[in-house]
Amino acid sequence: MTAPAASAPLLMSRRIAQLLVGLFLYGIGIALIVRGQIGAAPWDVLTQGIAKHTGLSFGLITILTSGVVLLLWIPLRQRPGIGTVLNALLVGPSADIGLALIPTDLPLVARIFVFIAGLLVLAGATGLYIGAHFGPGPRDGLMTGLHRRTGWRIWIVRTGIEVVVVAIGWALGGNVGIGTLAFALLIGPLCGWAIPFFAIRLPTTDAATDAATEAVIEGSVVPSEPAVDSPAN
Repeated sequence: MTAPAASAPLLMSRRIAQLLVGLFLYGIGIALIVRGQIGAAPWDVLTQGIAKHTGLSFGLITILTSGVVLLLWIPLRQRPGIGTVLNALLVGPSADIGLALIPTDLPLVARIFVFIAGLLVLAGATGLYIGAHFGPGPRDGLMTGLHRRTGWRIWIVRTGIEVVVVAIGWALGGNVGIGTLAFALLIGPLCGWAIPFFAIRLPTTDAATDAATEAVIEGSVVPSEPAVDSPAN
């Protein structure tokens, strides 16, 4: 069935709002995990390591890293969607906001709860931004692009990328700990629930123009299996 034309602007407004809320909350989720101080997510370990040697803010490094990752899309022949670009630009600043608001001198029990809250917020945020259908994040697109080009299974590509990223980040002084392992084990199942829960059902259309428009909006990458990296892939 084709949705009434009058509902199309409302649907697009909902998708945009969900995308922006999801990206903002993703940054907050990252900040909560970092402030838990029991081990960061793989890409955030790298960001912490670079921050220690450059003095740049966590958010700015996140943006710059996203830019480098997007350059790696070129030989993979990936085309970013609107959500991909906004992901690269907005998650870092929202993480900086969270890091500025969340205290650092918390006791261990409180930090564990902060970490758990961050994991849940990040999973929900992933469901929101991916469910808006505007394309995957830079890191997630790198993973799916390598999967398409090499034929390797998603989990093999993802594990390989994360091992390299964690190793470099740890060598630079990033925080690797039990939280890093917990993130690796739990984020997939959590996102496996959140992504279908928040997914917006798009109306079925028979117009080639609509299909072409969606291709531009979402890019050339199908969102990966619910096993995402940080920040939004």
